[in-house]
Amino acid sequence: MAWYSGAEKMELQPESDSQPAIRPTQLIVHSIIAPWTARRMYEYWRDSTNLDSHFGLGYDGDLGQYIGTETRADANYLANRRPDGTGAISIETASNLQGTDPWTEPQIEELIALGVWLHKTHDLPLRICRTADDPGYGYHRLHAEWAVSGTACPGDARVKQFKERVFPGIVARANGQTTPPPEDDVTPEQDKRLKTIEQELKAVKAGQEAAAWRYKGSAEPRDAYDYLRTTARQVAALAKAVDALEPVDLTDAQLAALASKLAAHPTLAEQIAEKVAAKLAVRLAD
Repeated sequence: MAWYSGAEKMELQPESDSQPAIRPTQLIVHSIIAPWTARRMYEYWRDSTNLDSHFGLGYDGDLGQYIGTETRADANYLANRRPDGTGAISIETASNLQGTDPWTEPQIEELIALGVWLHKTHDLPLRICRTADDPGYGYHRLHAEWAVSGTACPGDARVKQFKERVFPGIVARANGQTTPPPEDDVTPEQDKRLKTIEQELKAVKAGQEAAAWRYKGSAEPRDAYDYLRTTARQVAALAKAVDALEPVDLTDAQLAALASKLAAHPTLAEQIAEKVAAKLAVRLAD
């Protein structure tokens, strides 16, 4: 039997000694449809059912191992143990009662670390299982032979995470690389451009606010109506600038053009301010 040092050992008996040996060739990931800790999963397997899994993973990344990875567990239907002695390793993961929530970051990290250990310990190939008995990595609903009556497990959100975060993370780390970031992270160049835009917006806004405390070029404080008009100008200008933004494609020339546009915004803002002021006047008259 093989026990993972990154998990707390909570050995199920008599299952751990009485169930037949397997040669592990797959990892199949499940959602248990309960917000349980690894300890609570162990207690459920021990006290409430004759079923079991090899591992259990809580929301906070608490990982428990209940059966050695070279002994059969029950969570994978026909993949538990095949006639040739091969079988799948199973991990149940905490979820909401509908099985619709994504894995937490601690859960993703533990799934990646476990996947790497299984590759190194049992030579699981770094690929998603192409068929029900193909060695590699998968999730419960991937193949019909892994579920008695079909299943949605582990849910759409987690299937997406498996494909975009968990499995690529296993492959990268097993090959000595840093785990790739989530797909929606911006590149360094995009981040630089976004920061430049933010600075330009702040500079324009600061200039507008400084000018706003002058009433038509005089040193006199402005009244409430003028404050409304100035605010409308700022909102219209910023909204127009934001609507025109395409951060992925912005060039330095486009950034300069954006700064110029933000500095001049008369017509639309005037119209908006007049409409708001008219409505305000009607309401005050009532």
